[in-house]
Amino acid sequence: MRYNDDMEIIGKNKTGGKRFLLNGPPWKGITQFAVPVFLGLLLQQLYNTADTIIVGNFGSEDAMSAVGATAVLTMAFLALANGFSAGAGVIVAHLFGAGRKDELRRNACTSMILMFCMGLICTVVALAIGRPMLEHVLKTPEDLLEMAAKYFAVYAIGLVFQFGYNIVAAILRGVGDSAATMYFLLVAAIINVALDIVFVAMLHLGVLGAALATDISQAGCCAAAIIYMIKKYPIFRWKPNELTFRWNLALNALKTGFPMALQQLIVAVGFVFLQRAVNGYGKFMTASFTVAMRIESYLMIPSSSLQVTQATYTGQNLGARKIERVLLGARQTFVMSELITVVLSAAAFIFAKQLAYLFGLSEEAMTFCVRHIRTTAILLPLLAAYFPILGLFQGADDGFKATIVATTALFVRVVTAYTLRCIPFMGYRIIWWNMAFGWGAGCLLSWSFYFHGGWKKKWLNKAKTEANKEIQGGVQNV
Repeated sequence: MRYNDDMEIIGKNKTGGKRFLLNGPPWKGITQFAVPVFLGLLLQQLYNTADTIIVGNFGSEDAMSAVGATAVLTMAFLALANGFSAGAGVIVAHLFGAGRKDELRRNACTSMILMFCMGLICTVVALAIGRPMLEHVLKTPEDLLEMAAKYFAVYAIGLVFQFGYNIVAAILRGVGDSAATMYFLLVAAIINVALDIVFVAMLHLGVLGAALATDISQAGCCAAAIIYMIKKYPIFRWKPNELTFRWNLALNALKTGFPMALQQLIVAVGFVFLQRAVNGYGKFMTASFTVAMRIESYLMIPSSSLQVTQATYTGQNLGARKIERVLLGARQTFVMSELITVVLSAAAFIFAKQLAYLFGLSEEAMTFCVRHIRTTAILLPLLAAYFPILGLFQGADDGFKATIVATTALFVRVVTAYTLRCIPFMGYRIIWWNMAFGWGAGCLLSWSFYFHGGWKKKWLNKAKTEANKEIQGGVQNV
């Protein structure tokens, strides 16, 4: 093999220097990697939820609904940041698994420059399209439109920091450091909650204060990420003359990340139509949907963290040509995802009313929200059954399969949300019961792709080709 058990250029720390995803029982390494990712995602949700809770309790239900009405747009730009960054992270994971440190260093540098530039471009685009999208596409209620447009415009200014944080976090996950994400987001969560209290609760700036708090916290998170990476890992300490941009590497990162970005963008676009359907039932349903989606995002954290983990685990092990280890890790990750999700879903079902109460909803919105949360709790094991498999496809550089699954699931959800609402016993309830159809379709399709094994055949062929080259080179040397 072309790698050492300890890569000195990566460092001697527990996550980066020791290749724990490549050795030992898969479930143990996966758990070690996934726990910091889980905590990081939890912190991210906490500081996102802080906007909703503080605005809902210290502002107004309309202000909270206005923030929620922008969720689809913020999700779309986050999809680009997450997707293209994750593509660069998969390349880093492959190179780390193969021990090709010089290529890893060059790819990381190019990817960072690329993502910061994309962040600046997205800021300009978001400022231009924000209000028209809210008014004409999402059909935001008129009494919420001004607040929603103001919130999103200020939020868009911080997109460059969002892109910057995501690329640093993806690169570090590629070399096995999942704990870094937790550290960065801890900084962001503390800053965001503190500023929410100051701007919204004390200065009464409403949605403007919530957006400013988010921007400043993202800037702090990005700064912490860059400082951590440079101080912790010598390989990422580029000199000024080494900060070069290589188009071939940038295009490769875009090619790898495109299916992942497209997958998340499709989810965001699908939610445009779902949000539009929700808004058609009035502001009480909009408020209910906003809160229920926040609760759902918490319940999805275990399966989401295992998806991220599976992408890195698969990438490193395929880079090291340990294909059978990938299969074993996939099975163990599936079991972990289901067990954790079932426990959390049961708790959410029992305490649905208490969870909804935290957000200061009116009685009308509360009724809808409790039903939504309980339905989500019943159906979530369907999602948990296939989310980690999407991570496997991403780590195997076969991200279009994950995109197809996401497209199918969202398409089914949107179609059922609009067509089945005409059924008398369904009506507005299809706003949450569409998950049964969408997640069920995603589960069936993802496991069909997995058992078909096209991704596996591709990597087996790569391993055979490399083995033949080594044999031929050995014969020539003799």
